[in-house]
Amino acid sequence: MTTSLTMSNPIDARFAEIKTAIAAQPEFGGPDAFARKATEAWGEVIAELKEATRQIEKEGQAYIPRVSFADIQKGTLTAEKIAEVKRKGTVVITDVVEDEKARGWKADLEEFIKNNPQTEAGPNLKSKRAHPNMLTAITWLNTLYHSAGAATSLEGVDLKTPLSYADRFRIRHPGGDWNVHPPHVDGGTIERWEDDKMRECFKHILDGRWREHDPYVLEPRIEARTSLYQRPNQSSVFRTFQGWLALSRAGPGNGTLRVFPDVLLSNAYIILRPFFRPLVAVDSEGIWDASNWVFDPSTSEIPGLVQYATHVGYGLQPKTHTHPNMLLDKTMTSIPPVNPGDCVFWHCDVVHSVERFHTGTEDSAVMYIPAVPLTPANKAYLARQVEAFKAGIPPPDFPVATTGKDFVGLGTEADLGGPAGRVAMGLAAA
Repeated sequence: MTTSLTMSNPIDARFAEIKTAIAAQPEFGGPDAFARKATEAWGEVIAELKEATRQIEKEGQAYIPRVSFADIQKGTLTAEKIAEVKRKGTVVITDVVEDEKARGWKADLEEFIKNNPQTEAGPNLKSKRAHPNMLTAITWLNTLYHSAGAATSLEGVDLKTPLSYADRFRIRHPGGDWNVHPPHVDGGTIERWEDDKMRECFKHILDGRWREHDPYVLEPRIEARTSLYQRPNQSSVFRTFQGWLALSRAGPGNGTLRVFPDVLLSNAYIILRPFFRPLVAVDSEGIWDASNWVFDPSTSEIPGLVQYATHVGYGLQPKTHTHPNMLLDKTMTSIPPVNPGDCVFWHCDVVHSVERFHTGTEDSAVMYIPAVPLTPANKAYLARQVEAFKAGIPPPDFPVATTGKDFVGLGTEADLGGPAGRVAMGLAAA
């Protein structure tokens, strides 16, 4: 059985207005300069994608960086490995939690579901998210970001204070056809072009200097609005990386995560794509010739943008026919095999999906734990999350009909462990 949300392609004249307004921005030199620089950059990005997609397809799972938690803890990762993680935007961190402990958490979840059949929601898993090793791994990921200027700190921002964001867990059984998560980008869709601060994250791409684009600059990120349309069940906090902790063995063919592992190139291509129209069939070899694309900001089309028919808001879902040079049918790469206690993280801009089929023989279980730093906006959300936690109701980003107040085994403050966990939860000052 295939499960999917009903969607339609948005036809909205203001999208053309947004593109025209971007092209006319004085910071980009006005319409003529923007057209010239964007066209040059587009040709360069296509050329680099041709080589990168070949390499990704050739190496497959081996293209995904793997690091050990021990090396993070000891600070022994090489500069080359850190640079690789940042460029690809995805990393597997092995042995963050002991196998037996991770398996035990899966058993706890299964017991909770058994005792609370009235809901698909899970218990408050703060004690798991507050595990000191998880906080250490999240802190390392947060500190891959930096300030754009000479300042070493921003007011109200502390990358070394990780926050605990209540998210979902998933136990996926073998079999079935699960088409819920095709390739997509979270953390802003049309906002990437519409919101001033969000667009500033990609200013070097829009200015033609796409190689200077740094996906790890803090300033615009911490003020960007990623949810202008109140799309339900979407994260409203700034996550440096999305991620999950494996509670079982998982890998290719087990319904696992897939990514396009080059955040620089995918950002550059996706941001520039609405300004160009192909003159040849998108499945032809001519699509790699920049002269077969024409600069045209006049249309309302934002390729890959979809409007949900069942609820408000937009999704951004690159496809082979909307973003042909990404070769997504060949380059969406499954995460390599992981064991219980291993973690997978991907940058907030990374194109990712979930395998449609689970052809294995065992459950594939993960607990979603993003990397969330202390920022003013994140702190404000945390205060609301704490109130929900104390009331025994779902957190603000995940409204559901069932309140949770009558659940058996609901988490309490006593489950949170040490001082760092209480700070992460917002129950103690940083």
